[in-house]
Amino acid sequence: MSLTYGVVALARSTFDMDFAEEMRSKAFAALQAANIDIIGPESLACDVAQANEALAEIGSAKKIDALLILQVTFTDASMTVQIAKSARVPVALWGIPEPRIGGRLRLNAYCGINLAAHAMGKADLPYNWLFAVPDSVGLSDKLRALADEPAAPEIDLPEIDAAEDTAADKVITKLRSARISVIGEHPAGFDTCEYDASELNELTGVEVNQVSLDDAFDKARNSDSARNLRHREKADESLAGLAEVDQVELDRSFRFLSALEDISREQKADGLAVRCWPETFTEFGCAACGPMAMMNEAGIPSACEADVYGSVTTLMLQELAGEPVWMADLVDVDEQDNSAVLWHCGLAPLSMCDPEVTPTATIHTNRKMPLLHEFPLKPGRVTLARLSQAKNQKKLMIAGAEVQRAPMAFTGTSGVIRFDRSAAKVCETIMNQGLEHHFALAYGDHRSALRQVANRLGLPVLEIA
Repeated sequence: MSLTYGVVALARSTFDMDFAEEMRSKAFAALQAANIDIIGPESLACDVAQANEALAEIGSAKKIDALLILQVTFTDASMTVQIAKSARVPVALWGIPEPRIGGRLRLNAYCGINLAAHAMGKADLPYNWLFAVPDSVGLSDKLRALADEPAAPEIDLPEIDAAEDTAADKVITKLRSARISVIGEHPAGFDTCEYDASELNELTGVEVNQVSLDDAFDKARNSDSARNLRHREKADESLAGLAEVDQVELDRSFRFLSALEDISREQKADGLAVRCWPETFTEFGCAACGPMAMMNEAGIPSACEADVYGSVTTLMLQELAGEPVWMADLVDVDEQDNSAVLWHCGLAPLSMCDPEVTPTATIHTNRKMPLLHEFPLKPGRVTLARLSQAKNQKKLMIAGAEVQRAPMAFTGTSGVIRFDRSAAKVCETIMNQGLEHHFALAYGDHRSALRQVANRLGLPVLEIA
């Protein structure tokens, strides 16, 4: 039996558009091979106007069996939620994997459907999802199943029995007096980074202070040249390739580092949450990733995209681990070899670098500006966590994993991991539960203490691995 799908293919032009077009073409061919008729333009929608044009064409059809949002590259979730709210048929998300070849993240589609799933969960919009290459085995059946009515996935969130735990007590004590400085606002369409300061304070005791990007840029512009030179000299001791990037933009990166240090000192901030794009590139002229990595290394956890809950989670893990932590995106899941990839542009602390590799200074792959760290993560036991608001229910997500020694999966800082549970099951839980796209990571196994932290905060625990 033939099915008819309305299809909107989303992309963002800062990614590899040639590769995106290739994947778009293969995806439409796969739909046709599955005996699915397509309503809507086959072109990529890179902005709201183009997405609305696609919706208008789909809306003119007499009947469709499903509305498919084809996530060809990463995009924020604003268009996805708008599209889903207009639907009167099942809505599905299809993200397309890309090979781990050590170069840039050309699509980052997994992160796109992760962001979309979270936003739809918060908006109480049901959805189906798929993460598969267009030529994968058994794809036709999976594509046709996207027209089924989405199930309402439920998961048991058991309460944890209280137990004595001095490490958990230490975390709670830290949170009760902690301050997070938020620099700028989270990007539009990043529902994963939304927060209510009073709710967070009531839950954890953490105080949130706001700083404007303009104030941060002013501090950076007015920072002392001698101090910025000292930052450069220190970076030269551990990073290769500093001389090979644009030196004016590099100087701005160290000036931004000075501004982050000043904000942290003046506001007595224990952690930062920074709107790291696009204005740091477009208005100030450098990448924030390297400076934030250096703050991470200095013990001031710094979350990108102004993710306050992410910053609080990294602060919790840092208190348990007693060493620098990192917040990353989960950007790829490979069910065949049971692995996944944690990545962020380049803000992992240097202490997480594989000792067999020399960390290198590099530029942002989309914006082409320094300063970023580039290296693979060192192998070892890690704990992932997230103070989550998925589906409007606060909980603490916990996972155990092992970082594998592997070649660089993607440029920037990344690590190939194996969860304690199958990659397929972990992916299923993340997508079905609409978890946030940011995960805090620390070396060591801290799950037992985190369970007791959750108990003291009155939170259920979601263990995905």
